[in-house]
Amino acid sequence: MNRHISFERLHNFRDLGGYTTGDGRTVRRGRLFRSDSLGKLQGADWERFIALGITTVIDLRYPWEIAAKGRVPDHASLTYHNLSIEHRPYDQAALGADVETGPFLAERYMEVAHDGVEELRRALEVIASQDGPVVFHCASGKDRTGLLAALVLSLLDVPEKDVIEDFALTGLATERLVADWRAGHAGREPAWPGYGRAPADVMRLFLAALAERHGSVRGYATDLLGVDDALTGALRRNLLEPM
Repeated sequence: MNRHISFERLHNFRDLGGYTTGDGRTVRRGRLFRSDSLGKLQGADWERFIALGITTVIDLRYPWEIAAKGRVPDHASLTYHNLSIEHRPYDQAALGADVETGPFLAERYMEVAHDGVEELRRALEVIASQDGPVVFHCASGKDRTGLLAALVLSLLDVPEKDVIEDFALTGLATERLVADWRAGHAGREPAWPGYGRAPADVMRLFLAALAERHGSVRGYATDLLGVDDALTGALRRNLLEPM
């Protein structure tokens, strides 16, 4: 399944549907999307986006990022939530060449998972409660978006190997994401070779760290986010095809 949906200015817009869960059910297509910044939407891209019937946007960026880069345009059909899950900003492009991508990003994800408890819980509640399609995004649709996607898919009981593969699909958008960075920085190159990249090891190490500390992803969600059977059940009813 080609999960990427083609846009001119969005490079990492993907459908999270089609995965099979441990009990043989299927994640609904056209129901939950992940993306890079929707602040880039305009023209034909905007028309294509509206045609998807999306009713809810969850913006995972900092308010200062939104002020600098813009947000999804207002539209009568859209409800907008800004839930900034990351609390410790850092500049990936400026990292040194000696910083190993997998361990470094997995550690940052662990920080987000523990700093952004309130916002992550709210994001799950929003996704579980909406009648129409939902999209969540950050700047590149890779790190913060990848963390939330992994959490949702794991709570739906999608196998870990598929969760990791979904994360790594950002690699198909890396060239365009790096080109965007260059365009905004007068032809300079990111100092960090890992910028815009999404090797599978990042998500593998992050999920292993969650399991080591909390027993499992579900254990983390239960212990820190307060995800109970009612919320998990609502996610499954909303996002999985009927038996």
